[in-house]
Amino acid sequence: MLTRLSDVAVRHRRLVGLFWLLIFVAGAATAGTTQSRLKVDFSLPHQPGYEAGKALLAAYGTGADRGALTVVRVVPPGGQTVTATRTQLGAAFDAVRREVTVPGPGGQRPVRVVDYAQTGDPAFVARDDRSAYALVFGPPQVSFAANLPDAGIQRVMATALPGAQVGITGLTQLETGSSADNNNSGVLVETLVGALGALLILAFVFASFLALVPLLIAAVSILSTLLIVLALTTFTDISFIVLFLVSLVGLGVAIDYSLLLVTRWREERAHGRENVDAVRVAMQTAGHAVIFSAVTVAIGLFALVVLPVPFLRSVGFGGMLIPLVSMVVTLTLVPALLAGIGPKVDVPRIRKEGVASRFWTRWTRGVVRSRWVAAVVALGLLVTLLVPFSGIKIGVPGTSALAQSGPAHDALAALRADGAPAGIVTPIEVLVRGDAAQVQAAAAAARSVPGVTAAVATLPQGLPGTPPGGVVIALPQHETVDIGSVGVVDRVRAATRGLPGVVGTTGIGAAQSDFSHAVYGNMPLVLTIIVVLSYLLLVRAFRSLLLPLKAVLLNLLSVSATFGLLVLFWQDGHGSNALFGVPATGAITFFVPLMTFAFLFGLSMDYEVFILARVREEYDAGADTDAAVIEGVGRTGRLVTSAALILFLSFASLASGPEVTIKIFATGLGAGILLDATVVRMLLVPSLVSLFGRWNWWLPAGVARVLRVEPSPLRPAAPPKAREPEPVG
Repeated sequence: MLTRLSDVAVRHRRLVGLFWLLIFVAGAATAGTTQSRLKVDFSLPHQPGYEAGKALLAAYGTGADRGALTVVRVVPPGGQTVTATRTQLGAAFDAVRREVTVPGPGGQRPVRVVDYAQTGDPAFVARDDRSAYALVFGPPQVSFAANLPDAGIQRVMATALPGAQVGITGLTQLETGSSADNNNSGVLVETLVGALGALLILAFVFASFLALVPLLIAAVSILSTLLIVLALTTFTDISFIVLFLVSLVGLGVAIDYSLLLVTRWREERAHGRENVDAVRVAMQTAGHAVIFSAVTVAIGLFALVVLPVPFLRSVGFGGMLIPLVSMVVTLTLVPALLAGIGPKVDVPRIRKEGVASRFWTRWTRGVVRSRWVAAVVALGLLVTLLVPFSGIKIGVPGTSALAQSGPAHDALAALRADGAPAGIVTPIEVLVRGDAAQVQAAAAAARSVPGVTAAVATLPQGLPGTPPGGVVIALPQHETVDIGSVGVVDRVRAATRGLPGVVGTTGIGAAQSDFSHAVYGNMPLVLTIIVVLSYLLLVRAFRSLLLPLKAVLLNLLSVSATFGLLVLFWQDGHGSNALFGVPATGAITFFVPLMTFAFLFGLSMDYEVFILARVREEYDAGADTDAAVIEGVGRTGRLVTSAALILFLSFASLASGPEVTIKIFATGLGAGILLDATVVRMLLVPSLVSLFGRWNWWLPAGVARVLRVEPSPLRPAAPPKAREPEPVG
């Protein structure tokens, strides 16, 4: 199949090039439209907190999800007390209710305000009576570019209460630096930075103008993927996270695949093959590895589709496109380019590909010679990193890990100095349908819960057609941002459940509990899907029972060790402040571990396929296991480390953005890639393959017949002497 595809691409190379040029232009022209149609949606259907929040949104058009809450601190003008200016403060916040709107489902929505004048509760007043605060609830964000109500609140308060000091804060304001006008120009800058770093590495690898070819393939792959994502948005909601993944992960994956194919083409040319023949051989060998690598990555992401979480499903669908589109572009456009202009751009050809790398040949020979030591050292390092992983907390970063300066930080610091509870940024909402007495009863029940500093009954004006009722606002003593702090939410839920009129409990703390149950309760299913499908695919790829088992187990160990690094670096703060200026987050963002696992499992398996496909090729050519490992890693070592470094730079550029959650996700992927490409692939894999000897290559005839591949019987224990690789600089 690959031979026929190669011949078609070479024979019709102008048509192939024209086709991808048109796709490239279409993708570039519609990129802005694609971006505008991506959604900010963390819904959790059928989970109690989400369903209560959905009912709250239907009744009042607002909710307490992460993007919907703003905390406003007001200092009355002229040094007056809050008590003395209660009427003026109430009038100012009434103006906010009337005039401030925020984009939400169905268009602009008015905000819902809970303040001292409305409730009369002293919990909304500072201890010295010199400042007050209010909670402003908006509708959930519907797009990545949706604005916060900050500017509108400042404008209205300045008009209604001249001379007052107004500070605005909240989790979203702290994370984005009080700027929610995200036009994603940062994504373009980050992609360009990653591309520049990739170009420098490719220039080192090829030492010729051929370095530009993988970058061209990456550009076509990214825009082609975005074009398909645009088509998907007409049928379903796609998360804004997909934009980051397509741009940065797509850059690295497309370069990896094209790098593998171009390197093999160069090697065959160095062996004296004609250009077209070299393209054909590269497709038969490296192209085979590209297919299995792409499908393996797609399998890891497909597992997200089975989870009952819409935004993770959309990430799964969107993420699957990255390797598959990159594979198609690589296997069609690369042979067309190489057949047409390959020899012309492969100048000055300072680096030769005729024989294996001297460094990697010597390195692997040393690993094989000391295989027990290498295996014990590598395994010991990975197992050590499992210790911090056992203490991982799932949630969102706390306020102490978000903005360290700026208006939102200053407003929060002032609130804390006023005596406001830390949990002011994560209020618990209890929706009640009934009369005022029932709302008051629910408030009294919530107020009695340990860990709740205040609970007030509010009777906001409902949307047309909604039954009468109200909302209880409970302020926890501490932020409810992770699974270790949401106990108070569960206690409020238990205390109010069953009371007349109570619909349910919602808020960011409830969302953490819901997500933990919906997602991590299904992790065994996700792991089973990924492991079983990956194992079967790799059995067919390597024609072995043992090698795929080793690959799957090492990948699980490598990803778990990466989680240990995340806990040390971010959750415990060992390095995050020094490198990013972010103190310990106290938790790892709820969706990061699952998405990191899905991506890392497939991406790191890429390198396993790249290496072992070449080792298998050398073994089938007559080399014994040790010689095959030395030659295989000698041929692929520079490629794998270069490809990993390119991916690492892509993730490093992604981590340069202001959002802490994106930093955590990007550093997890980057650290995982480096850990896997060095400790696992260049130390543990060659040592274990050497230790397993001839059992690496055994595939019984019965299994081979089911998988429709050639069987691989065991060779004699003493195979004939293999050819020695000839190292070169």
